Amino acid sequence: MAGANMSGELKNPAKSIPWGTLSAVAFTFVSYIILSFLMSCTTPGVTMRNNYLFLMPVNVWPPFTAIGILTATFSTGLSNLIGSSRILEALSKDQVFGSLLNFVLHGTWKGNPIAAVAVSWVMVECILLIGSFNIIAQINSVLFMLSYLATNLACLGIELTGAPNFRPLFKYFTWHTCLVGLLGTLIMMFVINPIYASSCIILCLILVIALHLFSPATQAAQWGSISQALMFHQVRKYLLMLDPRKDHVKFWRPQILLLVSSPRSCCPLVDFVNDLKKSGLYIIGHVKVGDFKSVEDVEENQQWWSFLDHMRVKAFTEVTLSRSIREGVQHLIRLSGIGAMKPNTIILGFYDNEAPKDFFQNGSSPYKTDDFNSGDIQNFPIRRDGDPKHFQVQEYVQILCDTLRMMKNLCLCRNFQRLDKNFIAISKHVKYIDVWPINIFNPTSGDPFDMVSLFMMQLAVIMLAKWKHLRVRIFLCETNEERTVGTFDTQAPQMEIFSKMKLQQSLKELRITADIIEIEEWSRDSDFIRHARTLKQYTGQADNALLEDDDGDETMNRSLLYMQRANQIIRDRSDQTALSFIYLAAPPKLSATDFAERSASYVELLTELTADLPPTILVHGVSTVTSTTL
Repeated sequence: MAGANMSGELKNPAKSIPWGTLSAVAFTFVSYIILSFLMSCTTPGVTMRNNYLFLMPVNVWPPFTAIGILTATFSTGLSNLIGSSRILEALSKDQVFGSLLNFVLHGTWKGNPIAAVAVSWVMVECILLIGSFNIIAQINSVLFMLSYLATNLACLGIELTGAPNFRPLFKYFTWHTCLVGLLGTLIMMFVINPIYASSCIILCLILVIALHLFSPATQAAQWGSISQALMFHQVRKYLLMLDPRKDHVKFWRPQILLLVSSPRSCCPLVDFVNDLKKSGLYIIGHVKVGDFKSVEDVEENQQWWSFLDHMRVKAFTEVTLSRSIREGVQHLIRLSGIGAMKPNTIILGFYDNEAPKDFFQNGSSPYKTDDFNSGDIQNFPIRRDGDPKHFQVQEYVQILCDTLRMMKNLCLCRNFQRLDKNFIAISKHVKYIDVWPINIFNPTSGDPFDMVSLFMMQLAVIMLAKWKHLRVRIFLCETNEERTVGTFDTQAPQMEIFSKMKLQQSLKELRITADIIEIEEWSRDSDFIRHARTLKQYTGQADNALLEDDDGDETMNRSLLYMQRANQIIRDRSDQTALSFIYLAAPPKLSATDFAERSASYVELLTELTADLPPTILVHGVSTVTSTTL
C-alpha cells in the first residue's frame, strides 16, 4: 500500500500504483519463495525454530545479514511512516474527525506534513512498547489485511453499482478479482490470529458507524458516498419489481400528493400529512405560473429540500412550471412519482378569503426560522392582505373535478393553521378524532357504508402513534330520507337501531375501534328535511335542469341556512375535537351550462359548513381502501 498511500506525490498514480505494487509484490514473493526453499533444503528445523539469526554464520560474509535486516527495517518503516502521515494529513483536510486533527494542517512545512509524521512516529513507538516481536507482527499483519479488505470491498461495491464514472485503467480489473482479494484477505486475517482479526473488524465497524453518524465530513464533503450508489442500485431494482398491475386492496396505503402555494403558510398541514401517510409515498407539489425563460429551478429546488430538512418530514418535492395553476396541477398529478409509486390521494388547501399566516416569522410557532430569509428578500413569498389571489374559484373547482376524473382520492383541508400537535399531545381536554360519514349535500341512509365514508374511517385510524391516544368518534346521522315534512315515522326508532347495529358490525369486520354517536337532529328537524334536497344541484349529482326550476337566490339562501344549521351541529360536538373528517360531495360537473355559478355556490356552501371548526379534512374517495380479509 506504500504507493497508494503516497498517491498524491505521484505524477501518474493510475499507472504507477498498479505496476509498482504488482512488481514489488512479485519480486518479494519470488525472493521469499527462493529463500524459503534454500533454507528448508539446508537447515534443520530445530535450528530455524530456535535461532532467528542462523543465516549469519552460514553467510559468505556475516554482516550481509545484519545489513539486509537494517535496510529492510529502515525502508519499510520509512515508507509506512510517510504513507501513514499522508493519510493522516488527508483525514485532517477532509475534516473527517472534525477539529481534532486541525493541528496537523498547521504543522506542514514546504508541503511536508511534519506534525503528521511526528504523530505517526509516536503511535508506532507506543505499539513497540508491547515488547514482543511476534505479537506486534500479528497485529501489524492483521491491520494490513484489514486495509486490503476495505480497499477490495470499496472497489467491489462501486463495480456492482455500475457507476458510469468508475472506469479503472488497470485492464485486468474485474469484480472477480475484487471478490477473490476480499475473501483471501478475510481468510488470512483469521489464519494469522482469529482473536485479533475479530477485534479489528469489530473496532473498524464501530469507527465507521461513529463517523457516519457524527463526522462533520458527512455533510460538508463533496467526494460522494458509495452508500448513495448502492441505494440507487437497490431502489431501481425493486422499483422494477414493484408491478402496479399486482396492486391489491389488502396492501393499500396512502400515496399522497400535497399541493401547496407557499411552505410558509402551510407548515402545520405539511407536518400533519407526514403523520397521515402511514409509510406511504409523500410528495409536496408546487406550481409556478410563468414561462421557461424566467425559471430558476436549481436554486429553488435546493430551498425546497432545505424546507423538508427543516420540517423533518419524509417527503419528496415536485415543482413544475406552467401557464396556469390548473395545467400545472394536471402535470403534477399525472407525472409525480415513478413506476407503481404514484399518488392515489391528492390533498389541497381550502379556497377562502383568510390571509395566510407566516409560520416562519411567527414568534410562537414551532416552525419559526430565519433560514429562508436572505436580507430583505423572503424565499417562498406568501399572499398578503389585499393582494389578489393567484387563481379564481372556478379554476379551483375545475382542479377538484380534474382530480376525480383522474380517479384520485380527494381531500380538502381547512383551519389547519389552528393545529398544535404539541398541545394535543399534552392536553387532557382534547380527546377525539371525529368522522362525519354523511353526504351533507344529499344525505341518505347508505352514506356511512359507501366508499367515501370507508375511506374517511381508514384515514382516521392509520395516523402515527402520537395520535393513538385520541379516540375516534363516528357520528351516525339518521336521515330517514323517505319521510316528509309534518309526518311522524313510527319506524324511525327501529331504523336508527338497525343502522347503528349495521355500522357496529361493519367496524368490527374492519377492526376499527370507534365510538358511535347518534345525531337525532338530522332526522327530526323539519328544516333539514325541507332543505336536504336543495343542495344536490350544486354537486356532481345534479342535472343541468335543476337550477331552472327554482329561483336561484332563494334556493341559495335556503342552502346557506341548511349549511349553517349543519355547521352548528358539528361545532356543538367539537369542543374536545383535535381533528374532523367530513364527507365531501363531488363538485359540479365541468359540463354544466352554468358551471361558474355552481362552482362559486359549491365553495361558499363548504365555507359555511366548515366555519369555526377545528382542523377539518373534507374527504371524497373514489377507490376501495379497506379489506376484511387481512
